[in-house]
Amino acid sequence: MKIASVRSYLLSYPFADPIRLPFWGGERTILKRDAMFIRVETDSGLVGYAPGPGHERAQREIAEIIGPFLTGRTLADPDALRVQFLESFAARPELIKTYCSVEIALYDLTGKARGVPVSELLGGRVRDTIRLYGSAGMYMPPAAYAAEAAAVAAQGFFAYKMRPALGPEQDLEAVRLMRQTVGPDFDLMVDAHTWWRMGNRSYSPDTVEQLARSMAEYDIAWLEEPLPPDDHTAYQQLKGKDLVPLASGEHEPSEERYLDLILTQSVDYVQMDVCCQGGYAQGRRILAEIARRGLGFAFHSWGTALEVIAAAHLGICWPGYVAEWLEYPCYSAPGRAGMYPFPLAAEILQAPLEIDSGSLVVPRTSGLGVTVDESVVDRYPWIPGPWSYFRTDMPAETRAVTSDHSVQWESH
Repeated sequence: MKIASVRSYLLSYPFADPIRLPFWGGERTILKRDAMFIRVETDSGLVGYAPGPGHERAQREIAEIIGPFLTGRTLADPDALRVQFLESFAARPELIKTYCSVEIALYDLTGKARGVPVSELLGGRVRDTIRLYGSAGMYMPPAAYAAEAAAVAAQGFFAYKMRPALGPEQDLEAVRLMRQTVGPDFDLMVDAHTWWRMGNRSYSPDTVEQLARSMAEYDIAWLEEPLPPDDHTAYQQLKGKDLVPLASGEHEPSEERYLDLILTQSVDYVQMDVCCQGGYAQGRRILAEIARRGLGFAFHSWGTALEVIAAAHLGICWPGYVAEWLEYPCYSAPGRAGMYPFPLAAEILQAPLEIDSGSLVVPRTSGLGVTVDESVVDRYPWIPGPWSYFRTDMPAETRAVTSDHSVQWESH
């Protein structure tokens, strides 16, 4: 089958009023949430879909370089097309990441053409489900985190990730209250990505160590990005103290840096976003290294249900002790607790994903096993510009945040 067209669609869900989230040393303002889906069609009318990075650079790369490269080519093996693409563009790593997002749609197409799920094209599934953790809370008072953790548990999840940022004492109090509320058999993840974004009020390494030591008393599943993510040496030093499991990876800019993170065993859990950090190709390579080193893997997935299912097909090709967790963002809706509303996240699919006992059930139907509802293009038109801003008090500055994980300041 020949590829007839490659298109990408940027989407936005604007908030009626900006969401303002004060933190220890500044304030974050969230204006909207962005997303992308990619549509590849063959000459026979078969269509494959993929999640894409929600920013304009990726859309330009797809329209001007990746689409023209793929159009007219025979799709028999996605890996073969990637090798040909690399022959011309190996010196452009960010472009290659975008290509690897598009490649998910090529796998979806190949699976549909062969009548097999994508997981069977990635080495073969060893299980049908992958554990989810409900991911939500951002910069809230301790009691609000505890209430949200209980609400996420009531939704059927067995783990909850939150984002503390109100100062060391309140951050620790949030963990204490959460553990008190949900009991001992519920996993708690602490995403501390704000601790090194507070300007002159960023937490010192000594403060981070003391917080890790204190949070260990409440048996947290991991402490995520408590230090600048490019400082692998600092992670090694903290990990050497054996206080709590550490997690990092969503800001690794290249496969070489991932390998450094893994081979130096700087963290216990390596994280990667399949949508924007190298797709299935890089994911398969780093998962193999993670398995060899006896580390754990947890998907970063902070967008739409299409991103969640795309990651899951790779995860179930590894046993649970390797690819242990898949992030499931919990957005609020009438009668349902969560971070903030982002209805586009679920509405991008024609049917909801199947969740059973806190795990995602990955379809055995062909391709990704889901169908994109293309009407979201008309219902959620793209709004240019950053989706949020970080403002710090000292130094007094504001940083724009886009959905571009090649920029270290980006985080969810």
